[in-house]
Amino acid sequence: MSVRVRFAPSPTGALHIGGVRTALYNYLFAKKHNGTFILRIEDTDQNRFVEGAESYIEEALLWAGIVPDEGVNAGGDFGPYRQSDRKGRYKDFADQLIADDKAYYAFDTSEELDAMRDRLKEARVANPQYNAITRMQMKNSLTLSTEEVNELIEQGHQYVVRIKLPRNEDVRFKDIVRGWVVVNTATMDDKVLLKSDGMPTYHLANIVDDHQMNISHVIRGEEWLPSAPLHVLLYEYLGWEKPEFAHLPLLLKPDGNGKLSKRAADKLGFPIFPLNWTDPVTQELSKGFREEGYLADAFINFLSLLGWNPGGEKELFSMKDLIELFSLERINKAGAKFDIGKAKWFNEQYLKARSNEELAEQFNGLLDTPIEESRALLIVDALKERVTFINEMVDAGRFFFEAPDAYDDKTVRKKWNQQAVDKLLGFANRLQGKEQIDKEEARQLLMSYLAEDETPLGHIMPALRLSLTGEAGGPDLMAIIEILGPSEVITRIKKATEVIAIND
Repeated sequence: MSVRVRFAPSPTGALHIGGVRTALYNYLFAKKHNGTFILRIEDTDQNRFVEGAESYIEEALLWAGIVPDEGVNAGGDFGPYRQSDRKGRYKDFADQLIADDKAYYAFDTSEELDAMRDRLKEARVANPQYNAITRMQMKNSLTLSTEEVNELIEQGHQYVVRIKLPRNEDVRFKDIVRGWVVVNTATMDDKVLLKSDGMPTYHLANIVDDHQMNISHVIRGEEWLPSAPLHVLLYEYLGWEKPEFAHLPLLLKPDGNGKLSKRAADKLGFPIFPLNWTDPVTQELSKGFREEGYLADAFINFLSLLGWNPGGEKELFSMKDLIELFSLERINKAGAKFDIGKAKWFNEQYLKARSNEELAEQFNGLLDTPIEESRALLIVDALKERVTFINEMVDAGRFFFEAPDAYDDKTVRKKWNQQAVDKLLGFANRLQGKEQIDKEEARQLLMSYLAEDETPLGHIMPALRLSLTGEAGGPDLMAIIEILGPSEVITRIKKATEVIAIND
C-alpha cells in the first residue's frame, strides 16, 4: 500500500504552531516512505471562514519547507482539494447512509434543541446529547412517518442529516500512538453529517475525502481523538476500509499546565504563529516566528522534537535527517512542554552554521542603506556567535556604523587611566598611514607595540574596546579594527581620550 497522508486545516484564522507540527509529521512520514503529502483545505464551516487564511496557511508551510505534493495550488489527480469545491459529492453518501438506516433526517429547530437540553439539565443529565434515547422525543425521520418526512422536505423545511448510532456498542480501533482505543456508543451523540445549507460537517466530509483521495494514514492532533470512534463507524457504515490513525500529543504551556494557547503565548511574550498575522476584524497584529527572526530550519528542528524523538543525545537534525529518522511509533503519548528558550537555542545553532554569504545578504536587507558585500561579510562573521536572531545584528553591530557618544561607566572607572590613554594614542600613531588592516595584522601590530616596554595586554584591551565601541564587551576586538579600518580607529581613539578626559 502506498503511503498517502494529508494535512487538512480549516481557513478560520492563522495557522497555530500545533497545526504546523501536524503538517510536519505528516510530511516527514510521507517522505520517509516515498509517499504523497497532500494539503487539503477544509472550509465546510462557512460561518467561520476568514478571508486570507487559506493563503496564509500555504505561505506558512512553504516558509517552513513543508511543500505539498498535491493540493489546491500543487494540483493532483484527486482534486478538487478545497472542500467547498467538492460540495456536490457529499449528499450522495448521506443519502446512502439514510437508505441503509445508518442516518436520518432531523427537522428540529434551534429552539427545540435548546428545550431538549434544558429538559435534560433539569433531569440532572450531566452531558445532554442528541442520542439513541433523546432522538425518539425529537422531530426526525425516526419519529415521523415517511409521508410526513416527504411533506416537510417538499415544503422546504430545513433539516440536517444525523448519524444513527447504536445504543450500546463498543467501537474499537488501534491508534499507532495510543494503542487500542475502546469507546461505547452510549457516551456518544448522533452527530450532524450534513448541515441545513447542504454543506457536510467535518465528520462526513473528511471521511469521504480521505476515502476518495486514498489516504492511508490519518495523522492529526489529539483534539480529534474523541471523534475517531464516529469516523471508524462511518467507514464501517459506508463499507470502506479505514486508514490507520495516529493522534498526536498536545503542545503544552511552558510550565506543562494546560494546552498552549495564543493568550498564554502573548502573556509570556513569544509567538504562536509561524508568520505575522493581522486579525481582519480587530486589526490586532500577532508576531510570527519568521518575523521575530527565527530561521525556518531551526524552527522545524525545534518543532520536530515537541512530541517525538529518535533516541540518543543528538538534537540538531536537518530536514533530510528528520525524514530518515522519523517514525510514528516514537511519538510520545504525553503532551510536550513548549520551551521558547530551547527554540532560541536552536536558532543560535543554525545561525552560527549559516554561511557568511547568506547572512551578509540577509543583514544587508535589514539596513536602511546597504553596505558593500565585503564589509557585510566581516560584520556578520564577527557577530554571528553573539546573537540569537539575525535582526539583532543591526543593534549589536551599531558601533560599526556610528562612533559611540557615551562610554560604559564601570569600564571607565576601572580601566581608564593615564597609562591606557598613552598607549591608545601610541597605537593610533602606529596605524597612521595605513589604508586598511586585517585582524591578524592588527593583532601583531598591537602586540609588538606593547612588547616594546612589556605593557601587559590586559592594561590596554578594555580601554581600546571602550574607545571603539563604547561598551565593555563584544566581538573580537581585532575583527572590529579590521572592519572599522585604521582611519576610523584613529579618529575614535582620539575622540574617546578627549571626551572621557573632559568627563573625568
